[in-house]
Parts: sequence; structure tokens; C-alpha cells
Amino acid sequence: MIETRILIAFFLLYWVIVSILDKKGILERYNISTYGPVLMIRTLRGQKLLDFLARPKSTWKLFANIGIVLMFIGMFAMFLIIVVSDVAMLSSIGDNTLPEPGKFNEARNIFLIPGINEFIPLSWGVIALLVTLVVHEFSHAILCKVEGIRVKSMGILLAIVPIGGFAEPDEEELFGVKKEDDRGKGTDITEGPIERRVLGLEKEPDKNKVATREQRARILAAGVMSNFVVAAIALILLFGPVLGAISPLSDAMIVNVTPDSPAEIAGIQNNMVITQIDDTPIQKANDILLYMSSVEPGTVVEVHAARDHVVSVYDVQVGEEIGKGVKGIYVNDVVPDSPAEAAGIEGGMMIINIDDTRINSSDDFVIFMNSTSAGQTILVETIRADSPEENVSSVFFEVELAPHPDGIPDKGFLGVYYGSNGLAIAPLGITVGEFPAKAYLEALRSIPSMMTGFAGWIILLGLPIVGFAGEGFPGFSGTLAQFYHPVGWGEPLGIGVFWIANTLLWVGWLNFYVGLFNCLPAVPLDGGHVFKDYVRSFVGRIISDEERATNISAAIAATFTFVILISFLFMIFGPYIVHGF
Repeated sequence: MIETRILIAFFLLYWVIVSILDKKGILERYNISTYGPVLMIRTLRGQKLLDFLARPKSTWKLFANIGIVLMFIGMFAMFLIIVVSDVAMLSSIGDNTLPEPGKFNEARNIFLIPGINEFIPLSWGVIALLVTLVVHEFSHAILCKVEGIRVKSMGILLAIVPIGGFAEPDEEELFGVKKEDDRGKGTDITEGPIERRVLGLEKEPDKNKVATREQRARILAAGVMSNFVVAAIALILLFGPVLGAISPLSDAMIVNVTPDSPAEIAGIQNNMVITQIDDTPIQKANDILLYMSSVEPGTVVEVHAARDHVVSVYDVQVGEEIGKGVKGIYVNDVVPDSPAEAAGIEGGMMIINIDDTRINSSDDFVIFMNSTSAGQTILVETIRADSPEENVSSVFFEVELAPHPDGIPDKGFLGVYYGSNGLAIAPLGITVGEFPAKAYLEALRSIPSMMTGFAGWIILLGLPIVGFAGEGFPGFSGTLAQFYHPVGWGEPLGIGVFWIANTLLWVGWLNFYVGLFNCLPAVPLDGGHVFKDYVRSFVGRIISDEERATNISAAIAATFTFVILISFLFMIFGPYIVHGF
């Protein structure tokens, strides 16, 4: 909440500065308009390029006609999601089961703006947002040219960071109404001097031309269609050749190196991934335990460990007390709002028993959890992973399991990110955590095959934020990237493969979401204008009085806009109203 207040204060300061510059007329000199805190930066350049791109008119019209169909499908789906969400929230309020405010419904995370939304990384998010805006608005401009509608200007919308782009068509030609500028004048503030028309840089507008409903729908649907196409291309490349060029190194990562231990003396560091010991490949932490159980003290072993995707070999002299370390699974972290968090389980603990069942490895944990069900209460025995072996004390937690978030029937959900910690007090002097790198990559690759059903679409929509179990997948960066390395065609690119993967992930995801959001039947979104037009056409067939039909359709469109706005506000502020700010 403190970070949110700082961002709000910074934003208000920016708004004050913008207001001062606007009142002094400084922004107007550079053809910049203000709409509250939003800067609308215009340019008249690019008209000839638009004319060139718009030449295959029949192809663009077919493209946009498909977009109209997809827009109505998206419109129905998005409105249905909003209605279902409202009903679910109202039901949970009645049952007193509404979750407390959290990061998933925090106001800053509703908006898909890098730097504001904590789930969207700034670097990849800015790249993806710029691609999304350019694609969306350029498509509007091209279709305006195809349909013979004048494009007065193009540009970007700024509110500290880019939040949108625009192609500004002639409002009279597109909607049949005169658009007033931000100072209330019925003039075209972007229209250049008469010399521009004499030189052929800008055509004299046809004051009698007004786009038909079909033309207007194609222009508005083009942006959504282009977002969907770019999203499809980006995600096909990501889940196909790019993920195919990424391979797991191992599931075993060093999470702690004991000071003055053989491992530290050899140069081994935290967050290295162990791939091999001598000639034995290592995939899981248990492989280390198995191999080290036959090694005599004083033996020098070659530990192959990767850092930043580069594998190096370290000569480590094995110490005493081989294999006497405490065994269990290491809790790296807990899923927010999960049963584990509610019970008090924390990262850095080791789970060694559940209901008197020994948990020596991740396999033991998975087998046990597969036998549980939602609502079942289990007793979890833990120790601190960094406790000295001679001073270990157990802490017990009684946990009521929740339904599995992936919708897996007859399976309980605890909510821990875990890994085997069998070498926590081993003579090598390292603590090894485990992450299912191979299984995780296979799960990512399987998403396209799951999209024939509803579950695949849900996973794709929530992938960067929720992931597979609430952890989110922001891309191959940080600790996660350490478990993988480029192979095949990606090997010469090195870390560049991960940059490509992250760019494609966010370009695909943001384009998909922006396209869906613009399908909503709420003015001033593209879907709102198309919805209003088609409602007007439908009502006009029933009511012959044109003015009355126009008023009724406008009232219907305004009602949908109001309901959607209230629904978003309810989603954001509902939990705060119920539980308190």
C-alpha cells in the first residue's frame, strides 16, 4: 500500500506540472493537447506510408470483416466474464467468504501499464505495450484510408509512460458529428495550413462524406483484429520454435553454501545449478544423495555447476559425515492466500512429515498430495532448514487443504513452492533446493494442445500473473532462467534466446488482452462504438421513428457502459469495502 501511495503522489505531481504547462500555452505550441493528466501528442507525418499500405483494399476489407466477427465473440466473452465475476463476488459477500484485498485486485494491477502493474516487468512490458499500441492504431489508420476516411493525425498518449496510441480520423466523416477540441472550439486543431494541400501533402476533406455502419465497423474492428493476429503470431513462435530452443539443465539448485565449507573453498556459489558430479548426470537433489552415499571422505569430486547458463567444473574435497543430513523438501516460498500461508508455513522451512508419512523427497510429497482431497485437514511437521543438525526442533502446522487451483478434481492444495533439501547438512557444505524445471517447461509447451478446451484458455489468460499454481510466469529471467540453457538453433544466440522468449510472451499476452478489452461494449472503446451502431440498426428495424430509435440505442449503449464501469469499480474496491481499507 505504501508503494501505491507513492505512485499516486508522483502521478498527482505530474498532473500539476502538465496543467501548468497547458495553461501557459507551452504544450499547444508543440501540437500537444491535454485530457486531464493525459498528453495527446500529434503528428501529420506518415500519410504517404498509410496510402501505400492501404493499396490492397479488398484484402484489408476481408481482414476487417473477420475482425468484426471476432469482436462480437470477444464482446460476448468479456461481458460474460464480468457478469460471472460480479455474481461470484456478490455470492461470496453473502456467504462471508470474500477474500481480503490482495495484489490480484489492487487498483494498480488492474491497468496493463508497465511500471504501474507489479506483474508486468518494466523492460519487456514497455516493448510489448509500444508494439501493441502501434499495431492497434496503425490498423485503424490504414482502414480509414481503405474506406476513404481522412486521417487528420496520428500519435501517442502519455501519462508519465505511454498508455495508448491513436490515429485521429475526421470525426465528421467517421461518425457524422463534429468533434470539439479540449478547449470547446469546433475547429480542427490538427489541420495544417492551406499550403499543405497546394503541395499535395494533405487532401481537401469531403465535408459531405459520412462512413456507413459497415465501414465504421471495419475501421474500429481492424485494431482488435490486428492485436489478435499479432498475439497469435507471437504465441505460436513462443510455444513452438523458441521454447523448442530452450532445455532444462537440472532440477537441483544450490540455495545455500556453508561458510568455510569444501564447496565454498572450491568456488561454488548460491543459485548455481548442479548438472553433474564426476561422470554421473544430476537431474534431482536425490541423485546427489544417491551418488554421495558411496563416496569416501577425502575424495575429490568434480561438481559441474551452471551459472548464467555457463557450466563450470569445480573440484571439491568431500568432508566427513556423508549422508547424515536431515532429509525433506525445502519450502522456497508459499503461494499468497494459500492454506500454507494461512497456517503459518514460511519459506526456509523443510517439510519432513505429513500425517506421520515420511517426506524424504519431492516424489514422496507429490505421491502424498495426490492422495488428498479439498477440505481434508493434514498435520505438517517442519524444521528450519538452516538449523544445526544437533539442534533441530520440529514445528507442527494443522492445515485444511483447499481445492486445487487448476481444477484438478479430488486433489487438495497446500500452496508451497518446494524442492528437495537432502544435502542441507552434507559434507560438501551445500544446501540444495529443487525446482521441477523439466516438468515446468513441458507444461509450458503443452498449453497450445490444452486450448481446445476451456482450461487452456484460462491458463493462457492468467499465465504471467497466476501461472500454474499462483506463482506467475513473467518469462525466463532471474532465478528461473538459471535452470535452463539454449540448445539447437538458439545455442549461438546464448542469452538472446531468453530475451526473444520474454519479448514474445509479453507482446503476445498484451496484444491478446488489449484486443479483448477493446471488445467490451462500452463507449469510448472500439467495441462500444460498434455495439452502439449495431444496436441502432436493430432498433431501427423495430421503431420507424429515427430520432426515437437513436435515443433508445444510445440509452442501451450507455447502460452497458455504466454496468461495465461499475463492475470494474466493484472488483477493485469491493474487498476493501467489505474488509476495510
